[in-house]
Amino acid sequence: MADLERAGTEKPRANSSYNPNQYYVGTQEHQWTSWLIPMFVVANIIVFIVAMFVNNCPRNNTGSDGKCVAKFLGRLSFQPLRENPLFGPSSSTLEKLGALKWSKVVHGHQGWRLVTCMWLHAGVIHLLANMLSLIFIGIRLEQQFGFVRVGIIYLLSGLGGSILSALFIQSNISVGASGALFGLLGAMLSELLTNWSIYTNKAAALLTLIVIIAINLAVGILPHVDNFAHIGGFLAGFLLGFILLLRPQFGWMESRNLPADTRVKSKHKPYQYILLLVASALLIAGLTTGLVLLFKGENLNKHCSWCHYLSCVPTSRWKCGN
Repeated sequence: MADLERAGTEKPRANSSYNPNQYYVGTQEHQWTSWLIPMFVVANIIVFIVAMFVNNCPRNNTGSDGKCVAKFLGRLSFQPLRENPLFGPSSSTLEKLGALKWSKVVHGHQGWRLVTCMWLHAGVIHLLANMLSLIFIGIRLEQQFGFVRVGIIYLLSGLGGSILSALFIQSNISVGASGALFGLLGAMLSELLTNWSIYTNKAAALLTLIVIIAINLAVGILPHVDNFAHIGGFLAGFLLGFILLLRPQFGWMESRNLPADTRVKSKHKPYQYILLLVASALLIAGLTTGLVLLFKGENLNKHCSWCHYLSCVPTSRWKCGN
């Protein structure tokens, strides 16, 4: 597609078999029932169907880029593959329904696009990749920490990804849930670090998660993949993990059942509280500064001549200009 989208190859590969429970020395913590993440998955699918209905390729396609794909689907058929190889709607339809576009946010005062773009996807491939990732990552986290904390991480990480994306990418549109998904990955990393003392095989757990994150961020240097949304979402989620995903230190829950005159250890260690305070300050400062710079119309590429390489590295096989 001519416009930049958070393409299907960008998804966190959550099915890379990382399972924090295999390293966790458990206590008698409550196991939650996951319902929010499945609801998010259903909502994304519904939004995509609505987008295809509004797109109505048979009626709106001019034929300059080829014929509609899967015409038996009627108005739900896909745009020509030359225009959208991910089997989805046109860029104009995505923009109409709330895709992230810098000019619309800054000059059109449409800040709501920072949130609505999270629920739009460029095509079936993009949607499938992100939803599979969301299921593998999100359901496990929700079972461990509950829907409130995971929901906050998902939404604020998506917002953080949108803000950083808009500060660097100002000539194309961007859609997708990948900023939120990378936020969940970032939260998994900070959860491991802040709850370090209650894990066994710490080095193996940390190395496994870092490799997964590094591979997925590396995918973001391909063309038409919005790696700034990945980075912004990851950073927001990483900070939120220190704030929201604290576990009681090992033995605290059992110590509550000791006799009344027995000294009960504190629920959390001092370093956990320090990390919580520092992360809270950085998160508030980061989101506030990002929003201020965005609505002032700043282009961070002018202040960082090499930052564009974080989202696309040109090679002999592709260019990054579009």
